[in-house]
Amino acid sequence: MNAYPENFKNLLVEETKRRIIEESVPRIKKCLSKLSVEEIWRHPNQETVSVGNLVLHLCGNVSQWILAGLGNFPDTRERDREFSEAGGISTERLIKDMDDLMLKVTEVLDQLSPDDLLKKKRVQGFEETGIAILIHVTEHFSYHTGQITYYVKANKNIDMNYYGGIDLNKK
Repeated sequence: MNAYPENFKNLLVEETKRRIIEESVPRIKKCLSKLSVEEIWRHPNQETVSVGNLVLHLCGNVSQWILAGLGNFPDTRERDREFSEAGGISTERLIKDMDDLMLKVTEVLDQLSPDDLLKKKRVQGFEETGIAILIHVTEHFSYHTGQITYYVKANKNIDMNYYGGIDLNKK
């Protein structure tokens, strides 16, 4: 008998998909829609990467950790390129690449077994369980989604209205 039953696996996978695919990806798309291509690739200073670099970084991280780590795809990530790209990639291309990646992510997540959550995999030089991989990717994606949101709010002086129509003061 598995230490983690099928329903636990299903709950963890569905929550991962909800946080990344249903929440963060639409938020990033909304942010991208508020920025020009020049703004997407603007580096606020020497120590801060552009929104475009963050999108590339998220795609690289997800590809390495979920596709290669859990889905046994080849690890083709070139992490340094995620940060060195200076532009030349359109908003539409960033969104298409992110959407295509999320389709592959969904396929991998839907094929996971409860045992896959317990197996250790080597990813980016770390030995991680499937559970740790899903938690890492979820928190990493959320963290950078917040950075992208902050950039848009700070530079455009707009409310992204992610929770429009929802009473967040309910108890």
